[in-house]
Amino acid sequence: MDRMKIEVLLLAALVLCLTGCASSLSSQSYSRNEALQPMSVQYGVVQSVQAAKIEGTKSGVGAMAGAVAGGAAGSAVGGGRGSVVATVAGAVLGGLAGAAGEEGITRKDAQQITVRLDDGRLFAIVQAGKTAFEAGERVQVLTSPDGTMRIEPAVSQAGPGPAQPAR
Repeated sequence: MDRMKIEVLLLAALVLCLTGCASSLSSQSYSRNEALQPMSVQYGVVQSVQAAKIEGTKSGVGAMAGAVAGGAAGSAVGGGRGSVVATVAGAVLGGLAGAAGEEGITRKDAQQITVRLDDGRLFAIVQAGKTAFEAGERVQVLTSPDGTMRIEPAVSQAGPGPAQPAR
Protein backbone atom coordinates (compact mmCIF):
# COMPACT_ATOMS: atom_id res chain seq x y z
CA MET A 1 0.00 0.00 0.00
CA ASP A 2 1.23 3.46 -0.69
CA ARG A 3 1.52 6.15 1.97
CA MET A 4 -1.63 8.02 0.89
CA LYS A 5 -3.85 4.92 1.27
CA ILE A 6 -2.42 4.22 4.73
CA GLU A 7 -3.08 7.81 5.81
CA VAL A 8 -6.65 7.68 4.50
CA LEU A 9 -7.25 4.43 6.41
CA LEU A 10 -5.81 5.98 9.58
CA LEU A 11 -8.05 9.01 9.13
CA ALA A 12 -11.11 6.79 8.69
CA ALA A 13 -10.19 4.82 11.84
CA LEU A 14 -9.80 8.04 13.83
CA VAL A 15 -13.17 9.34 12.64
CA LEU A 16 -14.81 6.06 13.70
CA CYS A 17 -13.17 6.36 17.11
CA LEU A 18 -14.38 9.93 17.39
CA THR A 19 -18.00 9.04 16.70
CA GLY A 20 -17.76 6.13 19.14
CA CYS A 21 -16.56 8.46 21.91
CA ALA A 22 -19.63 10.68 21.80
CA SER A 23 -21.64 10.06 24.97
CA SER A 24 -25.35 10.54 25.37
CA LEU A 25 -26.71 13.23 27.65
CA SER A 26 -30.33 12.19 27.32
CA SER A 27 -32.61 11.30 30.22
CA GLN A 28 -33.12 7.87 28.67
CA SER A 29 -29.43 6.83 28.49
CA TYR A 30 -27.55 5.43 31.46
CA SER A 31 -23.84 4.73 31.93
CA ARG A 32 -22.73 1.26 32.98
CA ASN A 33 -22.05 2.63 36.48
CA GLU A 34 -25.61 3.95 36.81
CA ALA A 35 -27.25 0.64 35.88
CA LEU A 36 -28.64 -1.30 38.83
CA GLN A 37 -27.96 1.60 41.23
CA PRO A 38 -30.78 2.97 43.41
CA MET A 39 -31.95 6.47 42.53
CA SER A 40 -34.02 8.81 44.63
CA VAL A 41 -37.23 10.00 42.97
CA GLN A 42 -38.85 13.39 43.59
CA TYR A 43 -41.83 14.92 41.84
CA GLY A 44 -42.40 18.46 40.71
CA VAL A 45 -43.80 20.76 38.03
CA VAL A 46 -41.91 22.31 35.13
CA GLN A 47 -41.75 26.10 35.54
CA SER A 48 -39.98 26.95 32.27
CA VAL A 49 -38.11 25.39 29.36
CA GLN A 50 -35.44 27.06 27.26
CA ALA A 51 -33.46 25.80 24.30
CA ALA A 52 -29.80 25.14 25.09
CA LYS A 53 -26.70 23.63 23.47
CA ILE A 54 -24.24 21.25 25.07
CA GLU A 55 -20.78 21.87 23.67
CA GLY A 56 -19.06 19.09 21.80
CA THR A 57 -16.04 17.11 22.93
CA LYS A 58 -12.50 18.40 22.57
CA SER A 59 -10.59 15.15 22.98
CA GLY A 60 -7.91 15.91 20.41
CA VAL A 61 -8.95 13.04 18.15
CA GLY A 62 -10.40 15.43 15.57
CA ALA A 63 -7.27 17.59 15.63
CA MET A 64 -5.04 14.54 15.16
CA ALA A 65 -7.16 13.20 12.32
CA GLY A 66 -7.22 16.61 10.65
CA ALA A 67 -3.45 17.03 11.05
CA VAL A 68 -2.80 13.63 9.45
CA ALA A 69 -5.14 14.37 6.55
CA GLY A 70 -3.80 17.92 6.11
CA GLY A 71 -0.21 16.76 6.26
CA ALA A 72 -0.90 14.03 3.72
CA ALA A 73 -2.59 16.49 1.39
CA GLY A 74 0.21 19.02 1.84
CA SER A 75 2.93 16.45 1.16
CA ALA A 76 1.46 15.86 -2.28
CA VAL A 77 2.06 19.51 -3.21
CA GLY A 78 5.31 20.58 -4.87
CA GLY A 79 8.68 19.04 -4.33
CA GLY A 80 11.72 19.51 -2.12
CA ARG A 81 11.54 22.38 0.36
CA GLY A 82 8.12 23.51 -0.92
CA SER A 83 6.72 20.08 -0.13
CA VAL A 84 7.96 20.33 3.47
CA VAL A 85 6.35 23.75 3.93
CA ALA A 86 3.12 22.52 2.35
CA THR A 87 3.13 19.42 4.61
CA VAL A 88 3.56 21.52 7.77
CA ALA A 89 0.96 24.08 6.67
CA GLY A 90 -1.46 21.29 5.73
CA ALA A 91 -0.97 19.59 9.09
CA VAL A 92 -1.58 22.82 11.04
CA LEU A 93 -4.64 23.83 9.04
CA GLY A 94 -5.95 20.25 9.06
CA GLY A 95 -5.50 20.06 12.84
CA LEU A 96 -7.48 23.27 13.35
CA ALA A 97 -10.23 22.11 11.00
CA GLY A 98 -10.33 18.67 12.63
CA ALA A 99 -10.66 20.13 16.13
CA ALA A 100 -13.53 22.37 14.99
CA GLY A 101 -15.14 19.43 13.21
CA GLU A 102 -14.96 17.21 16.30
CA GLU A 103 -16.61 19.86 18.46
CA GLY A 104 -19.33 20.49 15.87
CA ILE A 105 -20.10 16.82 15.25
CA THR A 106 -20.47 16.04 18.96
CA ARG A 107 -22.42 19.21 19.92
CA LYS A 108 -25.95 18.44 21.18
CA ASP A 109 -29.24 20.32 21.20
CA ALA A 110 -30.63 20.37 24.72
CA GLN A 111 -33.20 21.92 27.04
CA GLN A 112 -32.72 23.89 30.23
CA ILE A 113 -35.65 22.71 32.34
CA THR A 114 -36.55 24.64 35.52
CA VAL A 115 -38.55 22.55 37.99
CA ARG A 116 -40.25 23.39 41.29
CA LEU A 117 -40.24 20.27 43.43
CA ASP A 118 -43.23 19.40 45.59
CA ASP A 119 -41.17 20.43 48.65
CA GLY A 120 -40.81 23.95 47.19
CA ARG A 121 -37.18 23.81 46.03
CA LEU A 122 -36.49 25.29 42.61
CA PHE A 123 -33.66 24.18 40.31
CA ALA A 124 -32.72 23.84 36.65
CA ILE A 125 -31.15 20.96 34.74
CA VAL A 126 -29.73 21.03 31.22
CA GLN A 127 -30.20 17.75 29.41
CA ALA A 128 -30.27 16.51 25.83
CA GLY A 129 -32.89 14.15 24.48
CA LYS A 130 -35.99 13.92 22.38
CA THR A 131 -38.48 14.45 25.21
CA ALA A 132 -39.93 17.95 24.90
CA PHE A 133 -41.07 19.32 28.25
CA GLU A 134 -43.60 22.15 28.71
CA ALA A 135 -44.31 24.58 31.54
CA GLY A 136 -46.94 23.14 33.87
CA GLU A 137 -46.03 19.52 33.10
CA ARG A 138 -45.73 17.11 36.01
CA VAL A 139 -42.29 15.44 36.06
CA GLN A 140 -40.16 13.15 38.13
CA VAL A 141 -36.57 14.00 39.00
CA LEU A 142 -34.20 11.08 39.39
CA THR A 143 -31.01 11.59 41.39
CA SER A 144 -28.25 8.99 41.24
CA PRO A 145 -25.84 8.34 44.14
CA ASP A 146 -23.17 10.51 42.45
CA GLY A 147 -25.59 13.47 42.34
CA THR A 148 -26.38 13.27 38.62
CA MET A 149 -29.97 14.36 38.05
CA ARG A 150 -32.32 13.77 35.14
CA ILE A 151 -35.88 14.82 34.44
CA GLU A 152 -38.50 12.50 32.99
CA PRO A 153 -42.25 12.71 32.47
CA ALA A 154 -44.00 11.74 35.71
CA VAL A 155 -45.30 8.26 36.21
CA SER A 156 -48.01 7.42 38.69
CA GLN A 157 -47.16 8.46 42.24
CA ALA A 158 -49.49 5.89 43.73
CA GLY A 159 -47.81 3.67 46.29
CA PRO A 160 -47.55 -0.04 45.74
CA GLY A 161 -50.85 -1.84 45.88
CA PRO A 162 -51.46 -5.10 47.68
CA ALA A 163 -49.06 -7.86 46.76
CA GLN A 164 -50.32 -9.91 43.85
CA PRO A 165 -50.19 -13.69 44.20
CA ALA A 166 -47.61 -15.42 42.00
CA ARG A 167 -49.10 -17.00 38.90
